Amino acid sequence: MPKPDLRAGKSALFAAVLLLPVTALAEDGGLNAANTAWIMASTALVLFMTLPGLALFYGGLVRSKNVLSVLMQCFAIAGMASLLWLVVGYSLAFGEGNAWIGDFSKVMLAGIGRETLAGDIPESLFMLFQMTFAIITPALVVGGFAERMKFSAMLLFSALWLLLVYAPVTHWVWGGGWLGAMGLYDFAGGTVVHITAGVAALVAAMVLGPRRGFPTTAMPPHNLTMTVTGAGMLWVGWFGFNGGSALAANGDAAMAMLVTHISAAGGAMTWLVIEWMRFGRPSALGAVTGMVAGLGTITPASGFVGPGGALVIGLLAGGICFSATMYLKRVLKIDDSLDVFPVHGVGGMLGTFLAGIFASTGLGVFSGYGFADGIETMGGQVSVQLAGILATVAFTAVATFAILKLVQALVGLRVEKDQEIEGLDIVLHEERGYIID
Repeated sequence: MPKPDLRAGKSALFAAVLLLPVTALAEDGGLNAANTAWIMASTALVLFMTLPGLALFYGGLVRSKNVLSVLMQCFAIAGMASLLWLVVGYSLAFGEGNAWIGDFSKVMLAGIGRETLAGDIPESLFMLFQMTFAIITPALVVGGFAERMKFSAMLLFSALWLLLVYAPVTHWVWGGGWLGAMGLYDFAGGTVVHITAGVAALVAAMVLGPRRGFPTTAMPPHNLTMTVTGAGMLWVGWFGFNGGSALAANGDAAMAMLVTHISAAGGAMTWLVIEWMRFGRPSALGAVTGMVAGLGTITPASGFVGPGGALVIGLLAGGICFSATMYLKRVLKIDDSLDVFPVHGVGGMLGTFLAGIFASTGLGVFSGYGFADGIETMGGQVSVQLAGILATVAFTAVATFAILKLVQALVGLRVEKDQEIEGLDIVLHEERGYIID
């Protein structure tokens, strides 16, 4: 398969490799061993982001009486999402379908064998790579309702949300849908992963209401060592998340990895400095949160910007996501427990918007900022980016609210007051994260 066009967008590549006949692809060079090996490694890295990366990151942020429940939720979502993706999720996202949703032609991987290719890699591998994205996205949402949702409600909500929100938006952007046809720049999931997860977490936090005692009672992380460890795993795993989205072992993948690292570093240092100036001391929690903000914000732009653009994106991510976090908790007093919306939601919107400004094929100081590619082209692309942001936010918010209300009617959403006080570990699982003699 020809080398993907950096400016054409990941959505066009996904649509092309999935809609072309397998025989034609085989005649165009067949399987590429180097690309296959790289995507296999990237798939492992992205799964590593959820288990154990995100699980440890989130687990350390909650109180000790709920640590096991958060680890359990991430682990259970990994299993549930994998099965749903196999049965029907992949087909809904990447089946030919129409502009809005895929069809059922790929249910249970129908028609896909060992020799079936998606581009120049096995389609089974492409499906598995995308499965890891389908795992981490609903797992991110867990941070919005941590420490107060029933386990049964979490499972049912996550399953419905994966099929009714994540799969359609994935099809819109990467599966041949209407946003991909418009030319939206979303290389690795600014809209598909971060905006959907962030908005869903915000809606869930508002529907469930705050944790008992919020905001007057302090609820500090119980184990920052665990959180920092998980954050380091996320940073490493993100190379597969963004670099693997090139679907090839080439310069696009290398550049995506480079700009990912630059933005993460910029986000971490910006958040750290702001805390230092505002509160008199930097914190480990601030550094890792800023890093995640930088990673989430660069994600949609990672295949389209150079190092200069990545630096600006990372610096902006640290400052804007910090302000969003303070505003949400201190002004709006919304208990998005683990800051999913201000970090991932706001970061995803910011990165998707900035992808239209800083997109560049150059590596030099000025071309790396994207402006050298033309103001006229930039203006048109920004309009497409804004349309993608607004559509994703609106659809996700409405659909998530409807799913939560359905789950509430079926099994209830929130544990009882005394159960929440005692802690979800012992109440829901009859286990404890820590045994104290």
